[in-house]
Amino acid sequence: MIRRILDQLEDYFGISRKQARAAFVLMTFSFLLVWTPFVFRRWILPYFPTSSEPVNTQKLDSIAAQLEKDASTEAVERENNYSKKEYKNTPDRPVRLFTFDPNTASVDQLQELGIPQFIAKRIDKYRFKGGKFRKKEDLLHIYDFPTEVYKKLESYISLPAHNPKTYVPNFPKKTFLNNPLPKEIKAYNKPVIVPFDINSTDTTELIKLKGIGSKLSLRILKFREALGGFHSTSQFSEIFGLDSLALSELNRFARIQSPVKKININTATADELGQHPYLRNKKINAVIINYRTQHGPYQSVDDLKKIQVLDENMIEKIGPYLVF
Repeated sequence: MIRRILDQLEDYFGISRKQARAAFVLMTFSFLLVWTPFVFRRWILPYFPTSSEPVNTQKLDSIAAQLEKDASTEAVERENNYSKKEYKNTPDRPVRLFTFDPNTASVDQLQELGIPQFIAKRIDKYRFKGGKFRKKEDLLHIYDFPTEVYKKLESYISLPAHNPKTYVPNFPKKTFLNNPLPKEIKAYNKPVIVPFDINSTDTTELIKLKGIGSKLSLRILKFREALGGFHSTSQFSEIFGLDSLALSELNRFARIQSPVKKININTATADELGQHPYLRNKKINAVIINYRTQHGPYQSVDDLKKIQVLDENMIEKIGPYLVF
């Protein structure tokens, strides 16, 4: 049964025996993966019953209430133990107001103006990293700078006039002498496709056709070599992966001008017959060999019709590849 499935996969997809086995294993694994949950729930899970004891909801509610009470108690204790950092409302030294530049004033001068010490150090650190105060309001950008202190110091802040320099790019002037236009523009010429012999061509001609790329062209040549050559344009439809566009392009430009390679039906072994895509069934090949042994050499295609396992469709397909 497995051999029959593999033969059908090879014929349908046009793949090798090894690829057919891989596809069969993958499909079997996917089938088992899909049905495993159902089998587990239906036949395995009933043998492992869960506990049938009723759930004590009152006990669960009491545990939840106790946990909530403990959490609220811990939050209150944490809040009581947390000491907020408070800053002194009164400065450490007497306040003296004077005109100052926040870009150059020292930490001591800032403290003398009534700015808290940690804010003065923060301003000094900001300047050390390259920060500049260009407007009075920039002082408020310092984190935690007191608004009341800024209102008192606003009239004493003195900043130098800021005149931004206008940058004028100095690009070299371009002239037609430095960048001459190309004298000749080559027009793109679309490659002209001419009819070709499908039994002797390579991928160079096939990839010129619409809808056929490098992978599909290699697949066409692989199928051609397995057959021994095409004897009819109707065989193009047997190539796996060809869409209507690629098929129409092959029918338009592909010609059959070279003869096909034939198999001597009276001398070929079963293995030699099995290498042809149309004779992948080993049982049929064995019947062909046994009939030849019992009745003598085949004289024509009509002798194959005497074998019951061969239908007319198969004889019509394999006939052009046989020699008697």
